[in-house]
Formats: sequence, C-alpha cells, structure tokens
Amino acid sequence: MDLGSIIKNIRKKKGMTQTEFSSLCGITQTYLSQIEGNLKEPNLSTLKTISEKLDMPLPILFFLSMTEEDVKPSKRNAFKIVSPSVKSLVNEFFAV
Repeated sequence: MDLGSIIKNIRKKKGMTQTEFSSLCGITQTYLSQIEGNLKEPNLSTLKTISEKLDMPLPILFFLSMTEEDVKPSKRNAFKIVSPSVKSLVNEFFAV
C-alpha cells in the first residue's frame, strides 16, 4: 500500500504545500512529510481528516493506494487487468 504517495500527489494537484495542508489538517508539517514518505502510518482519525481536506472519500484513498502486493497472489492477474481502468475512472470522477 502506497498511501503516502497518493496523499502527496492529490495534495500537489490541489496546489497546496505541505505547510498549508498540514495546517489545514491540524498536524505538523514534519508529520505530514513522514506520512507522505510512508514512514509513519497515521491513525484513522488523522486519515479521515486528510481525506476530508482532500475532498476524497477515505475508501477511495485506500483503493488508489493499493499495490499488487496488497492482493492475494491468486487474484493479482485480475488486479493487474482491472486496476488501471478502475483507477482511471476514479481519478476522472474525483478530478484527481
């Protein structure tokens, strides 16, 4: 799961700096940097705040951050086939 990179990419597409976004979320810039670098896993409350401030439902953030390693080996081929289309659709729908 690559949640930090997804958060970072959406934040940047919305034109916000780490300092601006961390302030909006009520967390420190250092903590946001650690989240975006996948060095820290935020608690659910922080993730909910981040998703709200990004205007992105939390389940969508989780889906966008899924990698092949997050899927059972028996389902990876299907994931490889379906994931790009679904992620593209989600990106269009939520204007990421």
